[in-house]
Amino acid sequence: MPLLTLTSDIGSQDFLVGAIKGQLLSINPNFNIVDISHNLSPFNYPQAAYVCRNAIKNFPEETFHIVLVNLFDQRPEHLLLINYNNQYIGCADNGLITMILEEVPQNIVALSLNKSAQKNTLYCASVFAKAFDQILAGEPFGNLGDTNVSIEVKNPLRALLGNNWIEGQIIFIDNFENVIINITKEEFEEQRRGRSFKIVFKRDEIIDKISETYADVTESEKLALFNSAGYLEIAINKGNAAGLFGLQGYTEMNTQSQYLQNRLLYQTIKIYFE
Repeated sequence: MPLLTLTSDIGSQDFLVGAIKGQLLSINPNFNIVDISHNLSPFNYPQAAYVCRNAIKNFPEETFHIVLVNLFDQRPEHLLLINYNNQYIGCADNGLITMILEEVPQNIVALSLNKSAQKNTLYCASVFAKAFDQILAGEPFGNLGDTNVSIEVKNPLRALLGNNWIEGQIIFIDNFENVIINITKEEFEEQRRGRSFKIVFKRDEIIDKISETYADVTESEKLALFNSAGYLEIAINKGNAAGLFGLQGYTEMNTQSQYLQNRLLYQTIKIYFE
């Protein structure tokens, strides 16, 4: 049974996720559908990229992925299908794919949309499913759509670097209110160069060591570790770091008093090396 993952910012409160699955199974009842998440924050590209990137890389080759995030950021003229490491990813042409893969994919086609069709979420999901079904039937990837397509590109959100510091942004807060920072273990160690360090964040809280597990500190004590995806995580043993330390992910500036409207701002965490 072909694996098909589904990721969206739709939420789980109405009929739509179930209806999408019904559409997919109507096209191919053999699809084994796996939910990644349907609770991604709308318009939060770094969060969506973090979740998709670290889920997708754990699936076997020949897995199909549908990413329905910011699907109508612009009026869709086509949809994108990417063959990356022998996995297939379907998403809107909104720049998210370059943030997920952290590069511009080379093996990509634009899936055409029926001009007379109502271009809603259900229709877009069915376009992806039909393309996947063609692949399963042996259709060459390049025959599925236009291979000469220029796609929207968005750069991944990167940590800022200085000689004696690195500054990252909060990109995700999990169900336990653990706070994920866009600093990987490799980036941290490369910048650290064996030096001691202090992680400094809101309310003058400081952490000066990396733990391996939450149990390395006493209950209610703060800690930092690198999570299973390899990203820096601020947590409290049996507590909620985001709420207790006043940490939050992106906020959208959309008031007239702001100089730049509709800009996403991220709270930062800074690490000093000594």
